[in-house]
Amino acid sequence: MERRTLLLGAIGLAACASTEKPDEPGDACAIFEQHESWWKAVKRAERRWGAPPALQLAIIRQESGFDHNARPPRGRFLFFFPGARASSAHGYAQALKGTWAEYERAAGDRGVDRDEFRDAADFVSWYAGRVRRELGVPFTDARGHYLAYHEGLGGYRRGSHRGNARLLAAASRVQTFASAYQAQLARCEGQLNRWWWPF
Repeated sequence: MERRTLLLGAIGLAACASTEKPDEPGDACAIFEQHESWWKAVKRAERRWGAPPALQLAIIRQESGFDHNARPPRGRFLFFFPGARASSAHGYAQALKGTWAEYERAAGDRGVDRDEFRDAADFVSWYAGRVRRELGVPFTDARGHYLAYHEGLGGYRRGSHRGNARLLAAASRVQTFASAYQAQLARCEGQLNRWWWPF
């Protein structure tokens, strides 16, 4: 009984550790040193859908700040009672329910979860692959990818992001994040790959 309790406790601690926010969110090398499983996740997502790790990280950082349980704030009903949330966005990638359902069908896996980093990274890479394929936005254009991610493929085509100063500023931040992450990973990717096995 005691052994089983210790085992369950160890599993619980491991789960908590895997969802803990990075201590240094601006340093890709430090993020993956802290969360080795995250490096495996972004590399597998890259192999599957094409988006580089730096782009995946940058979008997730902007969307949730690496908070696995992030949700839009609730509104207020009668100025006091908690109301509905602004959208169904949830998890690391702030994926909407409808878009997540599309991803589940494309991935062929109904067991994916929005609050699991592995699945969120795969989702971001899947969506970025669509943006590149359908809109022609290169993976190096993190700003364009974030605008399409936020507005949707149709919204991006219509130019719904134009004139939205807050969104444009957020997209510029994503570009800054991605550029910094890419430069950092150029220095430490060799070390990180020693931990990674693609199967």
